Amino acid sequence: MATVSQWIGGSRPRTLPSAIAPVAIGAGLAARADSFILTRVLLALVVALSLQVGVNYANDYSDGIKGTDEVRVGPVRLVGQKLAPPSQVKFAAFACFALAMLAGLALILITSLWWLIIVGVACVSAAWFYTGGKNPYGYLGLGEVFVFVFFGLVPVLGTVYVQTRNIIAADVLAASAIGLLICTLLVVNNLRDIPTDIDAGKRTLAVKLGDHRTRMLYVGFVMAAAVLTIGVAAISTWWLLLVLLSFALGVQPIRLVTSGAVGPNLVVALKQTGMLVLIYGIGTGALLAWT
Repeated sequence: MATVSQWIGGSRPRTLPSAIAPVAIGAGLAARADSFILTRVLLALVVALSLQVGVNYANDYSDGIKGTDEVRVGPVRLVGQKLAPPSQVKFAAFACFALAMLAGLALILITSLWWLIIVGVACVSAAWFYTGGKNPYGYLGLGEVFVFVFFGLVPVLGTVYVQTRNIIAADVLAASAIGLLICTLLVVNNLRDIPTDIDAGKRTLAVKLGDHRTRMLYVGFVMAAAVLTIGVAAISTWWLLLVLLSFALGVQPIRLVTSGAVGPNLVVALKQTGMLVLIYGIGTGALLAWT
């Protein structure tokens, strides 16, 4: 039976910046529109965190029963390493999804935005079928699309809309910027796993592009996020350009990725990219709110 520490490791806490950063940006955008409502931001954060942990457990379960997690470098694999029964990991995933839906329902009751039920169902379905089901789209090279939409556009624009009831161009650009940055986490993760994914028949985008082009995609996403940030600054506040300083945190992981790093060295790049995502998200939210 898995220990508490192993369950925490299986939740992949280093992925949590992907949930925190977009909500922080959405909160900053709402504050800039003089519409910040703390309770709604906190509920949005619970939704985002629960979905992130839920999708991590769901991936652990689905990859584990398919046998694609048997030889991996990186975080704990509860099912793949036979640390916990698949049924328990599946239950943990759906418990997280249930918590996300409860927090989402609370938001719906507060705002009377009943159409958000459709968004919620789409989020949970996308989280499960990323690696779950007979034809998981994560095995078809569509993972980055999922991340961009459901960890970029949806959490940022959703957090903004439940407070302001409005979406403007700056919101969309900011959501796109953080969406691309969060995509870099998946890109470097899948870059690391190319050899084992090929053996397992998992056709991620990294497998389809190959090693070299995947490394260039990582750099391209980081650069595109920086350009979009300049666009947000141009139509909101030039003080936002200060957040570009956070991209200094991307220098070392870019060096690792472009120098041909593999295995454990890419785990280091993944950690550093996660820190970039977190600092960028919090910094962007703060600058939008207070300048």
